[in-house]
Amino acid sequence: MCIRDRPYTVLLNSDVAVTSNWLEPLLEYMQQHHHVAACQPKICSYSQKEYFEYAGAAGGYIDKYGYPFCKGRIFNVVEKDIGQYNQHAYIFWASGACLFIRTHVYKDLGGLDELFFAHMEEIDLCWRIWARGYRIAYIPSSQVYHLGGATLNKTNPHKTFLNFRNNWFLLYKNIPQKLVRIFFIRFLLDIVAVLKFLLSFEFSNAMSVCKAHFAFLRTYRKLKPSRKLNLSYTTCFNIPTIYKHCIVYQFFFKKKKYYYQLPNINESL
Repeated sequence: MCIRDRPYTVLLNSDVAVTSNWLEPLLEYMQQHHHVAACQPKICSYSQKEYFEYAGAAGGYIDKYGYPFCKGRIFNVVEKDIGQYNQHAYIFWASGACLFIRTHVYKDLGGLDELFFAHMEEIDLCWRIWARGYRIAYIPSSQVYHLGGATLNKTNPHKTFLNFRNNWFLLYKNIPQKLVRIFFIRFLLDIVAVLKFLLSFEFSNAMSVCKAHFAFLRTYRKLKPSRKLNLSYTTCFNIPTIYKHCIVYQFFFKKKKYYYQLPNINESL
C-alpha cells in the first residue's frame, strides 16, 4: 500500500492480518528516530499464533555469503514467541510482508527491483538503505500475523529457483568487496544444496538450482548499472548488521539452531 505524497509508505501483503493499533508504535518510533528509514513489526504465524512466522519473524539478517535468516527463524527452524525478542533492535532487512518506510527514501532508491519478483526484493531494498547511511529497525510493540506461502508454496520448485537466482542477483548488486571469492564459495555451497536435494529424491528442486545459475548468467548484465550506483556509496563497505560468520556452518555443523545462540551480531540501538 503506497500513499502518494505522504511521509510514510506501508508495504503490506494481502495475507497479513493486522492487530489493533499496530501502526502507532511504528509511526511513533520513526518520528523520533530520523536516521531510521524503515522498520517492521513482530511477525507471527497466522496459523500458529504462538510461533514466529518464517518470512520476517523478529527481523531479518544476512551472513557474509548472502544467506538470509531471521531472529526467530534460521533456515527451517522457527522459534516459539515467548517474549525472548521483545527489545527494539537494528536489523539488516525488514520483511516485505509488512514494511514501514519513509516515502522519500523509497522513491529515491527506486523502490523494489522488478527483476527479483516475489523473493528477496525487500532484502535488496534494505541493503540499499543501509548503503546510503540509514538504519532499519525492529519494533516488537507492534505485531501482525502472516499466513505465508500465498504467492508460492514452500515445496514449489519455482520457489527454489527464485530463491537461488535472486540470491545471486542480491550478491552481485550489493557486495562491494571480494565478489569473486564469495561467488566461488557460494557456488560450492550450491553444489552441496543440489546433492542434498538429490539424496532426498527432490529432483525438481535440484534442477531448479541449476536453472537458477543459468538464469543469473543470462541476466546479470542488466544489474550492472545498479551495482555501479550502489558501490558509489562508501557506507556500503561497513554495514554492522551483516553477520560476519557463515550461517550454514553455524547451523549445520555447530548446531546453533536459534538466533540467540549465534555469536557476534551487532544490533544495538
